[in-house]
Amino acid sequence: MRLSGGSGTRQSEAICSAISICPVRAGFQHSHVNARAHRLTLLCKFDIIGNMKSSDAVKALGALAQESRLDVFRLLVRKGAAGMAAGELSEHFGLPPATMSFHLKELTSAGLLTSRRESRSIIYSANYAHMQTLIGFLLENCCVDNGGKC
Repeated sequence: MRLSGGSGTRQSEAICSAISICPVRAGFQHSHVNARAHRLTLLCKFDIIGNMKSSDAVKALGALAQESRLDVFRLLVRKGAAGMAAGELSEHFGLPPATMSFHLKELTSAGLLTSRRESRSIIYSANYAHMQTLIGFLLENCCVDNGGKC
């Protein structure tokens, strides 16, 4: 199966959507399976990185370019999938609810946060996939002009 160029790109994207974790870490026993699965995973990461637009990166970096939003994002990264309620975030940082709501809206609009409703609260958590895509976008051409040596 060809995984790059033409219709192979579509096949690669289909494979990417089917692989949610790195198969090498999932415990495959055979080294040839490990190599093939790991190669597919790396190709998936490349496809994901290659799909971020500069405008999306600018929007995400712009959202993080404000101290309170950066602090909120870093706290939510530490909290993991459990996240935190908007009210708890407001209390934690000592910000008025309206101000916190504005910051959360900006981070969510930039794709850096996800939200879900639990009872009467809205829980925010970091969007790790978008964060990794952003980091990948920033490092995509790392040291290319230096022969790949960092």
